[in-house]
Amino acid sequence: MMTNTATNFLLNPIFFHGCVALIQFLFLLFILISWVCYKRLKLDTALVPKQSFGCLFYKQTLFCSVFLSLFNLVLCFLNNFYWYRNGWADEKIVSLSHAVLASLIWFSVSVYLHTLGSNSSTNSKKYPFVLRVWWVFFFTVSCCSLLVDYVNYKRTKNAPLMFFVSDSVSSFIGLFLCYVGLSHKTEEEAQSNNLEEPLLNSGVIKGEIQSTYENASFFSLLIFGWMSPIIAKGNKKPLDLEDVPQLASIDSVKRVFPVLLNKVESYSNGGNQITTFGLTKALFYIVWKEAVITGFLGLVSALTSFVGPYFLDSFVKYLNGNRDYDHQGWVLVAAFFISKIIGCFTQRHWYFKLQQAGIRARSATVAMIYKKGLTISGQSKQGNSSGEIINFMAVDAERIGDYAWYMHDFWLVLVQVGIALALLYKNLGVAAVASFVATVFVLLANLPLGNIQEKLQDELMKSKDKRMKSTSEILRNMRILKLQGWEMKFLSKIIKLRDEEEGALKKYMYTLSLTSFIFWGAPIVVAVVTFATCLFVGTPLESGKILSSLATFKILQEPIYNLPDSISVFFQTKVSLDRIATYLRLSDIDSNGVDKAPKGVSDTAIEIINGNFSWDSNESSNPTLKDINIRVNHGMRVAVCGTVGSGKSSLLSCILGEVSKVSGSVKVEGTKAYVAQSPWIQSGKIEDNILFGREMDRERYEKVLEACSLKKDLEILSFGDQTVIGERGINLSGGQKQRIQIARALYQDADIYLFDDPFSAVDAHTGSHLLKECMLQFLDSKTVIYITHQVEFLPAADLILVLRDGKITQAGKYNDILNSGSDFMELVGAHKEALSAIDSMGRTDQEQTDSSQKKPNNTQNNKTEDISGTKAQLVQEEEREKGRVGFSVYWKYITTAYGGALAPFIVLAQVVFQTLQIGSNYWMALASPVSADDPAPVTGSTLIIVYVALSVGSALCILARGLLLATVAYKAATILFHKMHLSIFRSPMSFFDSTPSGRILNRASTDQSAVDMQIPYQVGSFVFAIIQLLAIMAVMSQCSWPMIFVLIPVGGLCIWLQQYYLPSAREMARLVGVCKGPVIQNFAETISGSTTIRSFDQQDRFQNTNLKLNDDFARPKFHAAAAMEWLGLRLDMLSSFTFVAFLIFLISIPEGTIDPSIAGLAVTYGLTLNTLQGWVVWTLTNLENKIISVERIFQYSSIPSEPPLVIESNRPNEQWPSQGEVDIRHLQVRYAPHMPLVLRGLTCTFNGAKKTGIVGRTGSGKSTLIQTLFRLVEPAAGEILIDGINISTIGLHDLRSRLSIIPQDPTMFEGTIRSNLDPLEEYSDDKIWEALDKCQLGDEVRSKEGKLDSPVTENGENWSVGQRQLVCLGRVLLKKTKVLVLDEATASVDTATDGMIQQTLAQHFKDSTVIMIAHRITSVLDSDMVLVLEQGLIDEYDTPTKLLEDKSSSFAKLVAEYSMRSSSSFENLTET
Repeated sequence: MMTNTATNFLLNPIFFHGCVALIQFLFLLFILISWVCYKRLKLDTALVPKQSFGCLFYKQTLFCSVFLSLFNLVLCFLNNFYWYRNGWADEKIVSLSHAVLASLIWFSVSVYLHTLGSNSSTNSKKYPFVLRVWWVFFFTVSCCSLLVDYVNYKRTKNAPLMFFVSDSVSSFIGLFLCYVGLSHKTEEEAQSNNLEEPLLNSGVIKGEIQSTYENASFFSLLIFGWMSPIIAKGNKKPLDLEDVPQLASIDSVKRVFPVLLNKVESYSNGGNQITTFGLTKALFYIVWKEAVITGFLGLVSALTSFVGPYFLDSFVKYLNGNRDYDHQGWVLVAAFFISKIIGCFTQRHWYFKLQQAGIRARSATVAMIYKKGLTISGQSKQGNSSGEIINFMAVDAERIGDYAWYMHDFWLVLVQVGIALALLYKNLGVAAVASFVATVFVLLANLPLGNIQEKLQDELMKSKDKRMKSTSEILRNMRILKLQGWEMKFLSKIIKLRDEEEGALKKYMYTLSLTSFIFWGAPIVVAVVTFATCLFVGTPLESGKILSSLATFKILQEPIYNLPDSISVFFQTKVSLDRIATYLRLSDIDSNGVDKAPKGVSDTAIEIINGNFSWDSNESSNPTLKDINIRVNHGMRVAVCGTVGSGKSSLLSCILGEVSKVSGSVKVEGTKAYVAQSPWIQSGKIEDNILFGREMDRERYEKVLEACSLKKDLEILSFGDQTVIGERGINLSGGQKQRIQIARALYQDADIYLFDDPFSAVDAHTGSHLLKECMLQFLDSKTVIYITHQVEFLPAADLILVLRDGKITQAGKYNDILNSGSDFMELVGAHKEALSAIDSMGRTDQEQTDSSQKKPNNTQNNKTEDISGTKAQLVQEEEREKGRVGFSVYWKYITTAYGGALAPFIVLAQVVFQTLQIGSNYWMALASPVSADDPAPVTGSTLIIVYVALSVGSALCILARGLLLATVAYKAATILFHKMHLSIFRSPMSFFDSTPSGRILNRASTDQSAVDMQIPYQVGSFVFAIIQLLAIMAVMSQCSWPMIFVLIPVGGLCIWLQQYYLPSAREMARLVGVCKGPVIQNFAETISGSTTIRSFDQQDRFQNTNLKLNDDFARPKFHAAAAMEWLGLRLDMLSSFTFVAFLIFLISIPEGTIDPSIAGLAVTYGLTLNTLQGWVVWTLTNLENKIISVERIFQYSSIPSEPPLVIESNRPNEQWPSQGEVDIRHLQVRYAPHMPLVLRGLTCTFNGAKKTGIVGRTGSGKSTLIQTLFRLVEPAAGEILIDGINISTIGLHDLRSRLSIIPQDPTMFEGTIRSNLDPLEEYSDDKIWEALDKCQLGDEVRSKEGKLDSPVTENGENWSVGQRQLVCLGRVLLKKTKVLVLDEATASVDTATDGMIQQTLAQHFKDSTVIMIAHRITSVLDSDMVLVLEQGLIDEYDTPTKLLEDKSSSFAKLVAEYSMRSSSSFENLTET
C-alpha cells in the first residue's frame, strides 16, 4: 500500500515539475553567480568563435532559446488566467514557478548565446560545456516529464492539457539542442551551411558584395532574413558604401534603363515626341510585375484589416454570455490572430515591393534625363539651364519614385469603402446607405482640394526651379562675385527668389492643415450620419454593433484621410511627368547634320558645301554662318582667324554638328578630338582627365605630357598626375587647364583635331612650345583646324580662313592673302604695330649691363622653409556625420522657430484631441445597451448630441494642431534657409575650391525640400503616434490591469529591436545623402562639357558612369527600405502576440468581471495596436533618417567665415587709395593648410599711377598674387599694403570695392546687359552707354531689340567669349578705381581688339595703378615695370628697357622668342 502511494506520488506530474523547478532554480543561480564573477563566462566566451561561424546552427539555436523563453512566459500567463478563473490550489503554485523559472533560464541562455556570438574571437567548433550539459539534461527531463504525463493520464484518465503541450514542445526542441550540443563540425563545414554571412565577408572584390536579396531563400525573403547580416554589421561598425550589397540584377539601372529607353522610343510619335501618357506607360512597363504583386498584397491586407471589426460584435456578445457553440471564444481568438499574422506579412511585403518599384522607376528616369542631357541641342539648352535640368533629376525623378507608395490608393479606397459598407449593412441595415452617401460626399470633396494642391505645387516647383537655376549659376561664378564684392547683392537675389517660393510654401502648408481638419472630421461626419439614421429608421444601437461600426470607421479613416494626400501626390507626380516629358521632347543635336565616314574613304577630311548654319533654328533668315564652302584634305593644318564675334567658334561647332544646319552639306572623315575655348575639366585625377576613358599606354602618355609641357607642372604638384582636380579645374591655373585639355585631345590619337583658341590662356614661351611640339611635330600627320588670335601662329598653317560677320571673307596661305583683303590686313597690321614696339625698345639701348635687377633665387629660397604644409588633396571626400543623431540636432530644430514656444501648444492640442476622441468612443460604448433586450441608459438624441459635441471638439483640436505645426514648420524652414545661405556666401573661396557645387546644390535642393515639406510633419507624426500609443495602452490596461505585465516587456523588446536596427538605418540614410551629391555633380559636369563629350564620341562611357553612380545611390536606399520592413515585421509580430494574449485573458476571466462594452472598446483599440506600435518606431526611424537633412544644413550653417566685410573701427577714408601704391612684403601664400606654398616670399613695390606687367611661366603664381591682393586667399606670412594700409586689417568689402579687375575667365550672368554691367544698380543709363561705347560694344547692344535690357542667357552663352571679355572691361570703366588688375584680360580677343583695350585703359586709367598679367608680351612692353615670376619667387623686377638690355634675362629671352616666332619667315621655327 505504501509502495503504491510512493509510486503515485513520484508519478504525480506536480511532484516531477516541482523537482525540475528546483533544479532550474539552481542552474539559474549558477548562471547569475557566473555573470557576477564574469571570469568564468569570459573563459567560456573563448569557446565560441566570433558570430558563431564555427558552431553548428547558431542562429537556429538562438531562436529556439528565445522561443522557449516566450513559450514559458505565455504558459505562465495562461496558468495565471486559468487559475484566476477556476480557483487556486497549493500544488498549482509549483507549476507556475516551473514556468516562470523556465522563462527566465531560457532568456538568460539566449542572452548568453547572443553575447558569445557577438564578442568571441576564436575559432572553436563547440558550444560552451555548461550549455551542452544543460541541453542534455533539459532533453532528458522533458522526455521523462512527457512519460510521466502519459502514465498519469492512463491511470487517472485526467491529465492537464497544459502539461502535455509544454512537455511535447520541450522534448522536440530538446532533441534538436542535444544534436547541436553533441555534434562536431569543422569551421569550414559550418561556414558552408551559412548561406548569408559569407556574402559579406567573402565577396570576390572589395566593394562588390553580391546581392543578398537575389540569392535569398523563400523563407529568408518571407521574414526579410537576408537583411539580418547587414543590420548585424551596422550594429558593430558604421556602415560604408562597400558594406552595402549590390542590387539584384532586376533592380539595377544597367538592366532596367535599356528596357525603359526601348519603350519610350516605341511610344514616341516619331522622333522625340514622347507624351506624358507614353512616358507613364513606359515607366509602368518596367515595374508592372511589382504593381501586380503589390496590388494583390494590398487587397489581402485590406481584407484582413476588416476581420477584426467583423467578429467584434460576436466577441462582445460572447463576453456577455451569448455562446453560439463550444470553444467559440478560442475560435474567435484564432480568427483574430490568423488575420493579424496574414495582415502583418502582406502589409510588410506590400510596402517593400512598392518602394522597390519606386527606386527602380526613379533610377531609370534619372538615366533617361541624363541621356537626354548628352544629346540636347544648344538652342534647347538655352531654354533650360543646368539648374533646372538638375531639378528634373533631384526633385521630379524623386517624386516619380515616391509615387509608388500611392500607386494603388485610388482603387483600394473603393474596395475598402465597399467592404466597410457591407459590414455596416450587416450591423446597421439600411443605415449603411446613409454611410455610403456621406462617404461619397467626403470623397467628392477631394476634387477641388486636389486642384488647389496641384496649382500650389506647380507654383512651388516653378519658384524652386528659378531659385536653383540662380543658385547653380552663382556657385559656378563665386570667384568673380567675391573679386567684385558682389556676393551679398547676389545673396539678396537668392533671398528674393526664396521669398517667392516661401509665399507658395506658406499657402501650401496652411492648405494642408485645412485638408487635415476636413478629413479628420470626415469619419466623424460618416459616424454621426450613420448613427442618426439608425435612430431615425428605428435600428437598435447595441454596443457591439456600435463598436464594430466604430472600428470600421477607424479603418476607413486612414484611406479617406490619405486620399487628399494621394490626390495631391498624384497631381505633383503628373506635374513632374509633364516637366520631364516636355524636357525629353526638346530638340536634339541633329545626328544627320554631319555625314560621318571612317578615314580612308577619300582624301578629304572635312568638306562643307554651301553651308548655312544657325544657333537658333527659328531664325533661318539670319543664319550665324553664311555661304560656307571649305575643303580640308587629310594632314592639312587650317588656321581660323577674325575679329571678336565673327563666328570662328561657330565654324568649329558646325563641323562637330553642334549648330543647326539650315542648308548645305557637311562631311567629316575620321575620328575627332576637340579642345574648347573655355577649358572643361572634370573633377577627379589629372591622369583620368588626360586618359579620358582610354587604357594607359605609358609611352604615349609620357610623350603627350612632354608635348604639352606638363611635366614641370606635375612635379610642382604634391601628388603629380594623381592630384585630384577641384570642380571645373578650380585648383589649376588657366594655362594648366588648357594644356590638360590639349593633352586629353592628343592622347586620343584622333584623325581630326579641332582647337578653339588653345594658346590664349598660356604664356608666350609655353605657346611657342605647344605650337612646335603639338602642332608641328606630334600632330604633323593629322588634320588640324585651330582658331587663334595670335597672328604669329598663322604662317604655320596650310590654309588660313578669315571670318567676318559669319562669312569667310578670305581663304589661302599666309603670303597669298596678305595683300588680298582688308580684314586680314587689319589683324596683321595691329600685330606689326606691336612688333615695332619691341624693335624700338630693342634699339633704345644696346649696351649690356651687369646691373640687371635679376634677383638670385637662393635669397628667397631661404624663406620657403618658414611655413611648411603636409601633403593632402585639395578636394576631400564629403564629410559625413557618423553614429546617432545627437539630441542637440532635434532640440536646435524644435527651438529654431519662436524659441520652441509653440511646441507645447501643439502637443497639448494632440493630447486634448486624443482625450476627446477616446471620450466619444467611451460614451458610445457605455451609453448604449449590450443587447436589444437591455434597457438603453440614455435617449437616442442625447447619445448623438454628446457624441457630436465630443467629436467636433476633437476635430477643432486637429485644426489648431495643423495650423500651429504649419506656422512652426514655415518659420523653421525660413530661418534655416537664411542661416545656411548666409554661411555659404560668407565662406572663404577655399571652401568653394574644395567643395564640388553638387554638394552645396544637394543641400539647397534636396535637404531644403525635406526641411520645407517633410521633417516638420515627421516630428509631428512621431509625437502624435506616441500619444496615441500611450492612450491605447491606457485603455487596454484600464480594462485589464495584468496586461501591464505583458506590455512592459514587449515594449522593452520593441525598443531593443529598434535600437539594434537604428545604427544601420541611420548610416544608410546618410549614405543616401552622400551618394546623391556625385550623381548631381556628374550630371552638372556632363551638361557643361556635353560638346567635348560628344566630340570624342564618349557618350556611352559617360552614360555608364551615370548608371553606376545611380546604382550606388539606389543601393543604400533599397537596403534602407528593406531594413525598415525587417524591423516592421518583427514589431508587428510582437504586437500581434500581445493582442492575442489580451484576448485570451478576456475569454479566460469569469463572466461579469469586466463590462463587455468596455472590453469591446479595448479590443477596438487593440485592433490598431500593431499598426500603431509599428508606426511609432517607423516614424522615429524615419524621423532620424530625415533629420539628417537638418544635420547637414546645420553643418553648412557653421562654415568658418571670411573676415568681416566691414570693420567699423578701421574703415579707410572715402578717397583711399589716393595714390594706388601697392607694397608687398615677404609674402607667402598657400591655398590650404595641407597644401604646399605657391608664393614663397615675395617683396616688391608697385608704384602708384604706374603700369606693372607680371609675366612668368604657367603656374608660377601670377594669378595667386592677384587673389591675395583681393584677399580671396589670406597670406600665410607677410603682408600687402596699399597706400600704407595693411589690407588684412580692413573689411573685405572696403578693400574689394576700391579695386577693379578684369578676370582671366570672362563671366556673364543670366539677366540683361544692364544687370551684368551694373548689378548693384549704382549708375545711370547714360553712364552705362558711355562705358559700352568705350569698350566698343555700344553699336552691338544698340542693334539688339532690347538695348540695355537685351537678354543674357546662362553663362552668357549667347555672347561670344571675346564679347564677354569686353563686358568685363565695361564693368571696370564704370567702376573706375585707383587700382586696376588685368588677369590675362585680353586672352580671348584678337590682336586688334587687344590693342583697342590697351588704348582704352591707357586713356581712362592713366592716373591709376594698373597691374597686368599677360601672356602676350606686347601687352606688357609699354609697362613702367615688369615683374617676372618663377615657381612662386621673384626672378626679375625692373623696367622693360633695362630688362631687355640684359640679353640673358628671362624677360629678354621671352621677348626674343616672341619676336622670332612672330617673324613672317616662319621657316626658321619649323626647321628647329
